Amino acid sequence: MMLPAAALEAPWPATSTDAGHAPPASRDPMTTPADPESFEFTIDELAAAARLPSRTIRFYQSRGALMPPEIRGRVAYYGKPHLERLKLIAQLQDRGLRIDAIRDLLASIDRGELDLAEWLGVEQQVQAPWANDQPRTLTEHEVYEMAGTDRPGLLSELVRVGMIERHGEVYLVRSPALLTIAMKLEGAGVDLRTAARAEEIVVKHLRRAASELVELFVQRATDGALGPKELGKFLESLRPLGTEAVRLIFGRAMEAQLRKLYESGLIAKIPVRVQRARKGS
Repeated sequence: MMLPAAALEAPWPATSTDAGHAPPASRDPMTTPADPESFEFTIDELAAAARLPSRTIRFYQSRGALMPPEIRGRVAYYGKPHLERLKLIAQLQDRGLRIDAIRDLLASIDRGELDLAEWLGVEQQVQAPWANDQPRTLTEHEVYEMAGTDRPGLLSELVRVGMIERHGEVYLVRSPALLTIAMKLEGAGVDLRTAARAEEIVVKHLRRAASELVELFVQRATDGALGPKELGKFLESLRPLGTEAVRLIFGRAMEAQLRKLYESGLIAKIPVRVQRARKGS
């Protein structure tokens, strides 16, 4: 969405600025006057300069993300601030923000409540990955290799429990790390269906915990306890500390539950599987 360097240096031919009259048709919307602040575009010229459809500019205006133009007579005129705002909107959209979020962010910046550079630092921390575990597309051989076994029926069972998805001749592994854990559990005697159900339970509760924690931190920041810089530093330190805290809290919770299981005497009621000796042994 950035203009070419030449477009920011080319002279702008003299035009009429009579109220209620559109600039001459010969004006090139991709050129600028000697004084950059004297930009003056109709909506079609602004669209050409920003390389956007006119309807998109009107949509941004309707949602409050782009400030209204100056109306003279029956013609709406836009200036350099509008062009710069369109560039910023495009950059924020590239970062994944929706137009309503962009509107609120820009309103805070315009009121002097937020510094864009500080916000970008916080945004970078928010977007940074916490887990090095991205979905991967693997061949049948690569799935067997990751699983550590090529036992019969493995692929169909993994598909059935939702750990992988088949797409033609390849397989999408949603979480390579969790697949590895599930296979280790199977090696310890836990079937894949039980491992998949265990994953669902952990994901369900940790998602809720993460949601409530984010709400807590946002509320603290909103109350003024954390500024943008402090929030950025906090998020940077939270990544390793949060992961370690979850490990410790989950470990203690499991210890308590297993102790409770032992004290209840239920372990003694679990039937022992006796392996029968093979004939001839």
